[in-house]
Amino acid sequence: MSKLVGVELNVALHHSDLRSLGAEIMSKIGCSGAAAQEISDHLVDADLSGIHSHGTMRLSQYVSQYQQKLWTPSASPRIFQSQLGSWIVDGQDCHGITAVRVGVRHCVDQALERKSTGIACVGVRNCGHTGRIGVFAEEGAKRGCLTFVIGGGSRKSWRQVAPYGGAKGMLPTNPYAISIPGDERGAVTIDFATGATAGGWVMAAKKSRATLPAGLIIDRNGRSTTNPNDYTSGGCILPAAGSKGYGLGLMAELIAYTMLGNVQKESGLGLNTMVIAIDTTRFRSNPDLMTASKEVLDEMRRCPPAPGFSKVEIPGQRENERVERLLAKDGGHMKLPQGIWSDIVDAAKSVGVESPMPRVEFVETCLSKM
Repeated sequence: MSKLVGVELNVALHHSDLRSLGAEIMSKIGCSGAAAQEISDHLVDADLSGIHSHGTMRLSQYVSQYQQKLWTPSASPRIFQSQLGSWIVDGQDCHGITAVRVGVRHCVDQALERKSTGIACVGVRNCGHTGRIGVFAEEGAKRGCLTFVIGGGSRKSWRQVAPYGGAKGMLPTNPYAISIPGDERGAVTIDFATGATAGGWVMAAKKSRATLPAGLIIDRNGRSTTNPNDYTSGGCILPAAGSKGYGLGLMAELIAYTMLGNVQKESGLGLNTMVIAIDTTRFRSNPDLMTASKEVLDEMRRCPPAPGFSKVEIPGQRENERVERLLAKDGGHMKLPQGIWSDIVDAAKSVGVESPMPRVEFVETCLSKM
């Protein structure tokens, strides 16, 4: 699942130790105890799922953005209904993980409570990095709602992805997440950047002194490259699937900027998110929906695997099954590239964490083969 190529040295540590360290780092910069633990848990869960682009590598980014006054750790999101009737979560500069979770929960509450339609929409704006948004969509699906989470609106701060046919970053990696109740193995969730890769994978490769697969990024001259340093030296990310990724990324920017853009605020990260929830029981009962989902998903699982694959997996369920296997097999121990671990330690020291660093073991195992 990793996009990191050539990582030779990893560290192994227990996930609970990493959760505690992450929470302490966030607390040191001003997050409440609950918010600090929520952010840390979100990042560690991403690492456990194999999604290092949105894992604890982000701790140093959050510290740096705080130091640049791009978000306010002590802030809390506020829910209100606008004069035009829409429900809005104003993050008030808080962390995006906290704000989007509040928005999704409120949106699902609204969908389940609306006896006439069973549909709700909530806008989230004015917050920091939103983390791995598939987690929030899945939370809605677990409560019986088809849930959409669409992020964008920050192109003025994050010109990362070239438009189709372009050679310069113009758009953020504007992500989409969609989750629907599945079968007995859980919800089905897709979560993807509209760039050919998430910006976090480029950051992870740089910190890990690794390279990336071909076809993801270009250098400042528009030439294909696998070196993350070429990206940070004026390059950019290609759109996913060419014109399709560009179209999705552009649409997300239009949705998040034109509908949710806070024109009264010009500073900060400017991250906005649109959340839509649909009560699936307005169409079919839960047992009928699960039966139909199982029919489709079992057909996918029975598909013969292509060369290089052991089986066909289901998005969302794959990540959750990976976590279960990891915790069962390794007793809660996880691996991180040594470069990312060093970056976390540096971030902890920079904010004055006084607790001893967790004990780690160095493991010479290629992350791309984990």
